[in-house]
Order: sequence, then C-alpha cells, then structure tokens
Amino acid sequence: MEEILGFLRRLHDHNDREWFDAHRDEWTRAKRRFAAFTERLIAGIATFDPSVRGLRPQDCTYRIARDTRFSADKTPYKTHVGAFVAPRGKKSGFAGYYLHLEPSCDGMLGGSLLAAGLYCPEPHVLRSVREEILDHGDELTRAIGRADGFRLDTSESLKRIPSGFAAGSEYAELLKLKSFGIEKPIPGEVLPDTDALLEYAVGEFRRTQPFVAQLNRAVAYAYEEMR
Repeated sequence: MEEILGFLRRLHDHNDREWFDAHRDEWTRAKRRFAAFTERLIAGIATFDPSVRGLRPQDCTYRIARDTRFSADKTPYKTHVGAFVAPRGKKSGFAGYYLHLEPSCDGMLGGSLLAAGLYCPEPHVLRSVREEILDHGDELTRAIGRADGFRLDTSESLKRIPSGFAAGSEYAELLKLKSFGIEKPIPGEVLPDTDALLEYAVGEFRRTQPFVAQLNRAVAYAYEEMR
C-alpha cells in the first residue's frame, strides 16, 4: 500500500500533466495494486453482504483524472484513490461501503477513511429513505449505534424538516439529511501494510452492514415503484 500512497504524495507536489506523463508507469503499477486490493476487499465484504458478490474492481473504482469543467480548481488529477463497493457497482444508486486513501501532505487537508451509506440520492430515492426513517427510525438509529467508532456525517443537511414531514418527529435530524453516511478515519499504523488494512477495513465495514442494508431496502423500494 505504501507504493500507492507514495505515488499520491508525489502527485500532490507535481499535479500537472507533464509530470504525470513522465511517471505514468508508476501510476500503472499503483493502479494495478489498488485493483488487486479492491478485488480482495469485495470478496471480504461479500462474506457478510452477498449483494456485492461478483463485482469486479473496475465496477467499484474511479479514474484518477479530475473533471475540472465546473471547478475553480484546475489541477488535472485527484490526489486520492477510492473504492465504492455497492450492489451492482458504484453507479447503481445503492448504498455501499467506501474506502478512501489519501495521504496527509504538508499544507493539505487529507486523510484516509472508511465510510458507508448513500451519497446524494435521486429525489424519489431520497423520499423513500425519509419514509423509511419515519417508519423505522429506531431501527436505523440502532444500526448507526452498532457501527462503533463511526460518526454520522451531517454536512449534507437541510436547515428545516423537508416538506411533507412533521416538524415534531423524534427523527428530525435524520430527516433533514440529504446524504446518509457514517465514517471513521483509518489509523495510520494499518495503512502501509496491505494485509492489515484489508483485515481492518473488512472488520469495520462488517459493523456497518445493518445500516447499509436498511438504506438499500428503501432504495430497492423506490426503484420498484418506478417500474
């Protein structure tokens, strides 16, 4: 794993196409290593969540090139790699398990983390999740609590209860969310060792499975309604 992190550190310091082209072989090796790790991660998650069985690394990983069309930051490359393991892959719209590797560099916010959940769902899916919270908020609250060490990400949240939901609900803070995710940092001591990182990630993601499963129950219901 250190080869991947080392490449990302150097890319942070030389984030331009000329440098990247000169070091493309290094990126190819790092990309291959991350794909091999992702394949093992998928297999590990499938031991407790069979809905991800059969996924390939390319179904779960992302290009390193950034889309700069609508961004003030015109640096051409990401300084992290990530894998989102979800039923039917990263573009399916289902909740899943996300591993993010990003070295912390001088003068740069960064850090590696694990996250689980559903990011910016489409409006009909979002409503279905909110209805799930209204009907089974106690179950979701318990699922979050079972993911020991993970914290609920409230950065994507409305100021008020969304239209159509009662303001006095005991699950008001959950209903305000626009994304539904829990996350925790990866300890630095497990990062360099690929086997240690894999064991840690699979063990921690196992704690989040009830949370992901409940979200996906709502996602599946929304998709069924659309048929």
